[in-house]
Amino acid sequence: MATRELSDRGAETRALILDTALAAFAEGGYRGTSVREIASRCGLTHPALLYHFPRKPDLLMAVLTRRDEADGGEGFEALGPRAMLEHLVATARLNATQRGVVELYATLSAEASSPDHPARAYFQARYAALVANLERAYRALAEAGALAAGVEPEAAPRQLVALMDGLQVQWLLDPEVDMAAVLEAHLRAQLT
Repeated sequence: MATRELSDRGAETRALILDTALAAFAEGGYRGTSVREIASRCGLTHPALLYHFPRKPDLLMAVLTRRDEADGGEGFEALGPRAMLEHLVATARLNATQRGVVELYATLSAEASSPDHPARAYFQARYAALVANLERAYRALAEAGALAAGVEPEAAPRQLVALMDGLQVQWLLDPEVDMAAVLEAHLRAQLT
């Protein structure tokens, strides 16, 4: 019983740290946020936080993994072409309810362009996988005769990802922007 209580308490503490780190990284970016600040916000000592996450990059990667899990992105690559595009619209709709997560992603993806950023490889792999999956979807749609004239399966994935990322920044600056509606209209124009 005592071991289970410690395990449960440890899991609760890790969840608190990750939620707090997500908010802190979203506000100040990775470089502008210290582990001591996150520990303080959690009501923990610096060594207590380091017990769970010995290095700041470990904490960052755990936050990104938690964000991915919350998005429900597992299995994305197994979706059919139209379902994949519909999933992106649903993700935009979900993102409109999670300002902190969108801020974190926008901030970190820009920071990660620096060659020494600990999340650089994560974002490179994430973008590469997303574009590859979308290219496969667009090619399948083209083969099925389901793409509008002029939509290039090689270019459309990067255009779509750029639109999504740009919409997130616009929404952060003006919450009246309906990311899902704009994305849905764009996809409707691409499909027959």
